[in-house]
Amino acid sequence: MATKHPSSALPAPALSTTYPMANPGYGKRSAPQQLPRTRDDFSLLPTRERYVAGFVDHLPEGAAMSVKQLAKQLPLYGQQAISTALTALSVAGHLRRVRCSVTNASDETRWVFRTFWSRTARDSEWWNAYLATENNGPDEAPAPDIPASEATPPPPAPEEPRTEPAPEATGVPQQRTPDQAPDTAPAQPRTAEPEPGPAYLALARLGRNDHRLALSADDCTALEPLATQWLDRGVSTDYLTHALTAGLPAQVDSPLGLLRRRLTDKMPPRLPAAENPSPGSPAPTRRILMECTDCGRPGQPEALPDGLCRPCRTAHRPDTPPAEATEAADVRARMTNLRDLLKSV
Repeated sequence: MATKHPSSALPAPALSTTYPMANPGYGKRSAPQQLPRTRDDFSLLPTRERYVAGFVDHLPEGAAMSVKQLAKQLPLYGQQAISTALTALSVAGHLRRVRCSVTNASDETRWVFRTFWSRTARDSEWWNAYLATENNGPDEAPAPDIPASEATPPPPAPEEPRTEPAPEATGVPQQRTPDQAPDTAPAQPRTAEPEPGPAYLALARLGRNDHRLALSADDCTALEPLATQWLDRGVSTDYLTHALTAGLPAQVDSPLGLLRRRLTDKMPPRLPAAENPSPGSPAPTRRILMECTDCGRPGQPEALPDGLCRPCRTAHRPDTPPAEATEAADVRARMTNLRDLLKSV
């Protein structure tokens, strides 16, 4: 049984202002229903894994997640150590790597590579159920149903003006307050505020991913029409976010002014009507393949428990016989040497 480490994790380095972002549709993706951050996050993991997990947890959506890029930002460990730590985080239930086949209306197929991350550790059944829902839509997918006894509360939403619920209609008359006149009409229930649109939500999330682009509610409302024009021209929210966050200066004095300028100057072209899919055309199809976090071998989620293929899972099992574990490690070492030799040719 895992025990809580008494010492705190090494402080992860501050995020670089030039940390590379992946191409739109690639990179880090956060899983839903995560618990809020606390000082005890990842306390059951070894020191190296806690160090890497703390850094990855603070990366923005769409950040590059390759071992090479992570090793550049984490000077205490090399690429091999980072790769081993990511494998351990996959076994612990925090990480899954997938490749997603996307076919558009023109029958063009492309693969995108994503790393799904969860601060809250999940078992293989949860990950399999969640990744299965990823086949339901081109970008976002609902979270899987979880029994009430296992469900975790989502992070607290930013505070908004609260609307008091209207009193239920009962046979008991509502009592008057001392300063209310007897003939005062009962207060009318407030109408519910409209749900924010995708453009507003994309703008509101910018500040959570990068503090330099923190916007107020009024700022989001002011920029929403421009952002909506982007989405109306066929781009995704991922594309919009990447265009607004790529190549930011080290210091942003006016996020509102900077984003208004980028939304105006980088407005994508409007595609001809003939290229737009007809209302009756089928939606793009998608197919999810999980990758082994250790060796990258693709497969169905059910065939990769803990995010590992059978050989890698055997090598990482605590009860693996020494000879079997040594043989698997030797095979992986030989493959690594062969790749290095091929790169040097």
